[in-house]
Amino acid sequence: MSAIDYRIDGHNGPAGDGHAAGDIGDIEQTRPLPRISVHAFCISDNVQRMMEKCGVDRRMAKVSLRITSGTIEAAANMFANAPTPNLIILETETEPRALMAELEPLASVCDPSTRVILIGRYNDITLYRDLMRHGISEYMVAPVTMAEILGAISTIFVDPDAEPIGRTIAFIGAKGGVGSSTIAHNCAFSVSSLFATETILADLDLPYGTANIDFDQDPAQGIAEAIFSPDRLDEVFLDRLLSNCAQNLSLLAAPSLLDRPYDFEPTAFLPVIEVLQRSVPVSVLDVPHGWSDWTRKVLAEVDEVVISCVPDLANLRNAKNMLDALKKLRPNDKAPHIILNQVGMPKRPEIAPADFCEPLEIEPVAIIPFDIQLFGNAANSGRMISEMDAKSPTSETFAQLAHLITGRATVKKPKKAGLGAMLGMLGRK
Repeated sequence: MSAIDYRIDGHNGPAGDGHAAGDIGDIEQTRPLPRISVHAFCISDNVQRMMEKCGVDRRMAKVSLRITSGTIEAAANMFANAPTPNLIILETETEPRALMAELEPLASVCDPSTRVILIGRYNDITLYRDLMRHGISEYMVAPVTMAEILGAISTIFVDPDAEPIGRTIAFIGAKGGVGSSTIAHNCAFSVSSLFATETILADLDLPYGTANIDFDQDPAQGIAEAIFSPDRLDEVFLDRLLSNCAQNLSLLAAPSLLDRPYDFEPTAFLPVIEVLQRSVPVSVLDVPHGWSDWTRKVLAEVDEVVISCVPDLANLRNAKNMLDALKKLRPNDKAPHIILNQVGMPKRPEIAPADFCEPLEIEPVAIIPFDIQLFGNAANSGRMISEMDAKSPTSETFAQLAHLITGRATVKKPKKAGLGAMLGMLGRK
């Protein structure tokens, strides 16, 4: 067993919980783990359940995890005739004075490169020192949270000097025609302009994408070349596919052609997302409305999901179904953000914002009013809302959303974008 680092851990909550209070925030700081093999030996139901929840977390997507109900002795017996994985996680109730002797048979069969995390019951400084001398990579005192387990693995296998992983935000509509693409494009523009942050907008709607129109672009190449040439895909190839939309903003455009069918494998877009994460601090993904294997996979893998809705019954039903489905796909992430768009359209019956949000059990982060002149003029001129009217309430809403999706601020109350008293009933039950 090889030593890499050593830490005495505290604990933040009951081990039987999926995550303790504040645990989700800690997990969100954990970077995706590399392709490693992990074998956990558990003796308690609490730790076994915790490892199972770790196994379905999106940050463990590349990790090959095996969970066995067994002791240190069982691990030693198993690996006496089998190669050891990159990481072994062991749970033990053995007293400190007997623990080192129990570990010796395992140490004799471990590959030199194998790391070991030990979850014990005793907070004993002498034990810590002995474990460090004998090459244990991490010792954790039970009960442990999922954030602590993922953090411990990340500490061992993720290079702290490596370039930071960029943030990915997916925008999708609860129904077609709700303006999700327009919101995604304006948010990407706001992120790049407000924070002078290199941003890439990727239009994932290959047959019908509108990002090229909204930015008055006609690139010869784009996301189709990235998807259909995965063997060539790297940062250099990606850079050749990008078109410049504005200062600090690049577009990975959709072909918007119907010259071929666009049927994708579930993981088709994941290589693109990985390269985007390595290339820029923020990537905005314009995901078409739909529910296929590949859209589910994309939504499961990104850092943030934003669902745009208009206030009618079909959108309410779809938003509720999407929130429920994404909770299962992303059990250890916070809920998607909800945006109500096109609110206050003349002569259209609508569900009041308060009534729309009540069954969703979530407040919208923004309420954008119907403004056909502002949005229509922007679309027809290939410009963003803040370029058309930087002082408009809607432009301010996109600025606030840019802060929210990049983690710079939390919007506690939805921006009403100039609707004023018309939406004063939002807070009413």
